Amino acid sequence: MILVTGATGRVGYHVMEALADAQADVVAMVRVEAKAADLPGTPRHVVATFDDPPPAEVLRGFDRVFLLSPAIEEQAELETVFIDALVAAGHGPHVVKVAADGFADPGCEVRFMVSHRQVARHLDATGLPVTYLAPALYMEGLLSFADSIRESAEIAVPGGHGRVGFVAASDVAAAAARVLTSSGHEDATYVLTGPEALRFKDVAARISAVFAREVDYTDQPPDRAREFMLASGLSPWQADGNLELFDWIRQGGANTVTAAVREVTGTDPRPVQDWLEESRGSFEGPAPGLPRSLF
Repeated sequence: MILVTGATGRVGYHVMEALADAQADVVAMVRVEAKAADLPGTPRHVVATFDDPPPAEVLRGFDRVFLLSPAIEEQAELETVFIDALVAAGHGPHVVKVAADGFADPGCEVRFMVSHRQVARHLDATGLPVTYLAPALYMEGLLSFADSIRESAEIAVPGGHGRVGFVAASDVAAAAARVLTSSGHEDATYVLTGPEALRFKDVAARISAVFAREVDYTDQPPDRAREFMLASGLSPWQADGNLELFDWIRQGGANTVTAAVREVTGTDPRPVQDWLEESRGSFEGPAPGLPRSLF
C-alpha cells in the first residue's frame, strides 16, 4: 500500500492521477478532511500533518511512502519529524522523496536545496530504502508571470543568461508513480528535467510563438526583484531564497538536461511549448492559486 503526502499539491495531485490510472492501492495524507473529496480516483485518506503524523499502527500499513512537503522555512524540521515516525513504526517502508536539482551538490547553498540536503542526510542515516527524485524548476512556476505577460508583455526576473531544464509537474509525477509501483529503484537518485535547458529569453520567445504576442525578457536587478516578491506576499525568507536560486541559475547551476524521465517512465518529457499550449487558459485569464515563485 502507498501513502502519498502532499497529495493536494501541484505534483502530488498528478501523482494521485497516475496512481489511479495504475489502479494502485493508495492512501492520501491530507491536512483537512474536505480536501480528500477533490482527489483523483476514489482513494482512501488519513488526516494528519508532518509534525503530527499518523499513528504507528497506521504507518505500518504502508510499504511505499511518497514524501513531498512545501518549500518553507520549517521544511527540514517537519520532514525529519515525519521520517522519525516512519522509523519508530518499525517496518521500514521504501521512501520516495522529492528533493530538487542541486540538493546533492554540497557547493549549492540555495536554502531550498540545503533543506532537502539536511533531510536526505537524516533519511540516509535511518537505513530506510529510499529513492530521490530531483526535479528541475517546474514549468508550472512560469504561471507566476501570467499577470505581467497580460499587462506588459514581459517576463522580468534576475536570471541573467542562465539556463534551466524546466520540467512539467505531470512528468515528475509520472516518474514518481512508476517508482512507487515497481521495483529496482532503491538507493537511486533521478534528476528529472525537460528536454532542453532554456534561458528566460528563450522562454519569452516560446510564449511569443505559442500565444502569437510578442513577450520580452528583462533581466531584473535583484533588489528590484526582491521588492516585487515581497509586495506579492512572499515572506522575506522565501524572497531571499528565490534570489539565491536566481543567482545559482545565473552561475549555470540549473543548466541540466537528463534522460531520467524517459528512463523511468518510457516516455519523453514534455517540451515547454506543449505545456504552454495546454496552459493557455491560465495565462490568458486570472486563475486562483497561482504559484508565486518558480520553486
